[in-house]
Amino acid sequence: MKRFLIVLALIAAGVVAFGFYRGWFGVASNSSDNKSHINLTVDEGKIREDEKNALERVHNLGHPTKDKAAVSTEKNE
Repeated sequence: MKRFLIVLALIAAGVVAFGFYRGWFGVASNSSDNKSHINLTVDEGKIREDEKNALERVHNLGHPTKDKAAVSTEKNE
């Protein structure tokens, strides 16, 4: 169980790090009147845009194989 929690924590840390790298998350801070304010921003539009692009790339992975199969079938005839 302990190993499972460690793996889960590492996966979560990886997703957060990747999110900051891709610009999904942002952190801002300001100080006034001896108080610190920290804001975490989540860019849902960027996340959806990246999701859409990833799905298109995965979908397009199969098309070159289909095109090659169609060309080789035509040559054999």
